Amino acid sequence: MQTLSVVLLNFNGKEYLEKFLPNVIEYSHPYEVVVVDNGSTDESVEMVRSHFPSVRLIEFKQNHGFCGGYNEAIPLINSEYIVLLNTDVEVTHNWIDPVYTFLKENKEYKAAQPKILDQKNKSHFEYAGAAGGFIDHLGYPFCRGRIFQRIEEDHGQYDHSRDVFWASGSCLFIERETYLELGGLDKEFFAHMEEIDLCWRIWNKGNKVAAIPSSTVYHVGGGTLKRANPRKTYLNFRNGLSLLIKNESKRSLLWKIPIRIVLDWVAVAKFSLESGPQHGLAILRAHWYNTIHFNAVWKRRIKVNNIELPRYYRSIAWEYFVRRKKTFEKLRPD
Repeated sequence: MQTLSVVLLNFNGKEYLEKFLPNVIEYSHPYEVVVVDNGSTDESVEMVRSHFPSVRLIEFKQNHGFCGGYNEAIPLINSEYIVLLNTDVEVTHNWIDPVYTFLKENKEYKAAQPKILDQKNKSHFEYAGAAGGFIDHLGYPFCRGRIFQRIEEDHGQYDHSRDVFWASGSCLFIERETYLELGGLDKEFFAHMEEIDLCWRIWNKGNKVAAIPSSTVYHVGGGTLKRANPRKTYLNFRNGLSLLIKNESKRSLLWKIPIRIVLDWVAVAKFSLESGPQHGLAILRAHWYNTIHFNAVWKRRIKVNNIELPRYYRSIAWEYFVRRKKTFEKLRPD
């Protein structure tokens, strides 16, 4: 068995592969680099095969989505640890060893991420990961380095390793056995928040997740769906509710789901005014999905243990918009 494999899931991402794959190959040696093609219709496969012969190539005939693509590929990769790496990530020298060593030496931790900065603005954190992810008591996600649309400049304020609620799927180190045991990423999520769901299940099984900022990568972000795309709005709100239904304690769901619904209806008006009515409609469609598929989502629950989680047990919206706490440092989540 190999020790670690870096796995990039590709769908029509030839441009990103040409730009970032050489860097991944150079800085990932001696570990295996795998490109999983998710039914691309561009020339990605031919380009990888002809220009990067050292890369292992796994080809699928159809697009299984972000979650399904990895779920199909991971059983075919025989390594102790897997790195799920987006194709639009620029890695750096020695990006693997700090995280990999931490996981090997601390077996209670089953997943981790490096510090993730913005590839287009390298002095700032990246939106969907930053220095580790959290959720508030209603399930709204945020990061060390990013709350709502406020992205912090990195000046070393989060350069200490710590437990986090979730690690970013753009660069997720995870023990392969744990990934398979938990059933991998929930393919019904398709994309967005799937890593939060997976990490929540890791915590519910009695294990831990960490951020290791001594490793750094740079993420372009938005390569799958742009923020202006109503489908992104739909997936975020749909998966946000599914996340709670799947993982929250039954007692908490009785009061959290009604509050979430009310807040999401407020978001319908906000998104409709700021981004267009199609975004408000997307939120309503997200609610309808969880209404008619509630039983199906419920059946995908695992046992919820009564354990202490690194969670923010307040409302991030209240803290940010009312109390004007715009940075993670001011939240004092510990």
